[in-house]
Amino acid sequence: MPASDISFLLLRLSTILGGYIWLLAAPLSTADAAELLRSLIVFFFYSLLLYLLIYLRAQAIRQVYALSLILDLLFIYWMVHLQNSFANSFFLGYYLLVALHSFYFGMAYGLLAACLATVLYSLNFLPFAHQVHWTELGIRVSFLFLIALPLGFIARRMQRDKERIEELNRQLADSLESLERMQDKMVRSEKLLALGRLTADIAHEIRNPLSALGGLNRRMLKTLPPDSRERRYAETIAREVIRLEAILRDIIALTMVGEHLRRGDINAVIREAVNYARTICMEDDRVRLVEEYTPDLPRVYLEPDQLQQVMGQLVCNAVDAIEGEGVITVSTGTEFRNEILWVTVTVHDTGPGIPAEPMERPFEPFFSTKRTEQVTGLGLAIVHKIMEDHRGFIEVKSGGAGEGTRFVLYFPYQPEEEDGKKPCWEYLQCGIESDPSRTCPAYPYFGRICWAIAGTLCEGRVMGTFAEKTHDCRQCPVFQEMWRECRPGDGEPVCPRLLGERPGKEGRKNEDAAGGTEATGTRKECHAPDERQDMETT
Repeated sequence: MPASDISFLLLRLSTILGGYIWLLAAPLSTADAAELLRSLIVFFFYSLLLYLLIYLRAQAIRQVYALSLILDLLFIYWMVHLQNSFANSFFLGYYLLVALHSFYFGMAYGLLAACLATVLYSLNFLPFAHQVHWTELGIRVSFLFLIALPLGFIARRMQRDKERIEELNRQLADSLESLERMQDKMVRSEKLLALGRLTADIAHEIRNPLSALGGLNRRMLKTLPPDSRERRYAETIAREVIRLEAILRDIIALTMVGEHLRRGDINAVIREAVNYARTICMEDDRVRLVEEYTPDLPRVYLEPDQLQQVMGQLVCNAVDAIEGEGVITVSTGTEFRNEILWVTVTVHDTGPGIPAEPMERPFEPFFSTKRTEQVTGLGLAIVHKIMEDHRGFIEVKSGGAGEGTRFVLYFPYQPEEEDGKKPCWEYLQCGIESDPSRTCPAYPYFGRICWAIAGTLCEGRVMGTFAEKTHDCRQCPVFQEMWRECRPGDGEPVCPRLLGERPGKEGRKNEDAAGGTEATGTRKECHAPDERQDMETT
């Protein structure tokens, strides 16, 4: 029950108790005492009725309090009427009601109470009109309004301050949550960065002697007898060298700086990448591959060769995850998230799903559920790195048996007409464009949607200058300027500048024989021995 309801309840109980004490202590006649007792009983029962209505009809509490005001004014009118004297102390009850309703419900409600009290006050005054000058009534009535106005003003200010404090508390809670989220992202990013530097240094140090070892071993194989024990040893060395070279390639790929991005048709790129994945992962009809492309998607920044590697990894993992027959579905679409439009690519398999591990673990370097010698545990970490290079992110959702695993790739969309407009680094004058020692994910492609790429609304590490200071990109002047144009008031976004084309969900399905979107097969080897990039399963 709100504090105001409790206060009014306590006030009513105090009125009943005080009336009973006054009834016992005051020198009243028997008739007056009986009339007062009946009045207190009536007051008790209608108060009980009011709070029963509040309990049963909580949604109509304002109407109940309006009824309460009328009944209380009538009760005070009756109490004044019982004491037939202009010096009657019950007149003060009018002032008390006006003050209470002004303070708790605002100036308008207080003025309404003052007007109703004035009418009843005047009716109480009529029997004494010949005894007291009318100016006395005017002064008493004016005090009703003099109480209502300042108390109503104070109540309104207090209500505004309360709403402001609640809003500040909400913003503080959001900021703390954002700080915790950013801290988690930063710790994870720093761990991966430190691991990347370490592994890159180790990889470069090992690569040259490993290449020399492999070359010498191949020469040795040419001179050894076919069935000799020494040849078997040399063949074992050769296999291990190939495996170590694959690990080194994955480590180097994980630590390489991303390629330059350019706008392109993601449907065409993904279709070509899926054909590549079909070639390296699938041979027979155990697993069907279905493609569903949403037509006319916005052109996003991408790097086709990297996306070919991503789709090869995800599709091969899906094939490995499916035990027996199953279906892999590759689809494209759009999703509005973090105040921008994203173009999505989904890879969904009908396998058993990911085991009960934290959803971030599959993207950790060297994490794998496979237990074979061909696994490096870096495949999905590389996918995660490539998506970061695209300023996007990847999500994984795993259901129960039969629902499989769903990987969703998110590519940010900044409309092409925005590319030539003033970017955030010029607007905020952070100097990123003139300082080669600094990096920012929004630079140089996404200066008009920076809040979702490098700010507090992004899914990765917060790196924006303004975002690191305020912890809330919605307070940034760039964000506010963009949304003043695109989201009038608090409604849904309306301008196509941020939303882009939002086509329907229907996709196209072609037959595999026509080079289309449905194929069947199973994976034998994802790569030839001399260019293998081992994949870990989902």
